Amino acid sequence: MIKYTLLTLLFFAHTAANTLVAQNRIKWITWEEAVEKSKKEKRKIFVDVYTDWCGWCKKLDKSTFAEDHIAKYINANYYPVKFNAEMETPVLLKGTEYKFIKSGNRGYHELATVLLQGKMSYPSMVFLDEDFNIIQAIPGFQDVSGFEMIITYFGSNSHKTVPWNRFMQTFQKDVYFNVQVGKK
Repeated sequence: MIKYTLLTLLFFAHTAANTLVAQNRIKWITWEEAVEKSKKEKRKIFVDVYTDWCGWCKKLDKSTFAEDHIAKYINANYYPVKFNAEMETPVLLKGTEYKFIKSGNRGYHELATVLLQGKMSYPSMVFLDEDFNIIQAIPGFQDVSGFEMIITYFGSNSHKTVPWNRFMQTFQKDVYFNVQVGKK
């Protein structure tokens, strides 16, 4: 009986913990949703460009993107779009339709080529302004501490006035994260 009660308690504790964590996941949306939402409230767009076969993309999802404070910051400051660079569905963006291009055994999406400026590397993160213009594409896996700086650099508009090297030297996570997610 004690084992049964203990197992039941552990099950419910595990379920409750998973529910709390799931509340703070990045709320990925489609291109279409980002376009619609931006008509009502302007925000920058954060694009995770990935492929299904990319191991580093999966590691990024399980580590950096899974961090509670990262998810909160992204959700509060960006419209996050997860974009498969090999998806076959056309995307309409700013009046242009982008399609899948078959190449060899796989292929690539034309929009991935535009977003990554022809440098097809996965994972890559692309930051777009409120009008869907490219601010910066950043290739490669990012650990939590590096990614914190990157998302706050663009999210706080520091990229408009502060050189990256100076921003890195003066970055204070608590200051940026508390302000940017509405805490005082």
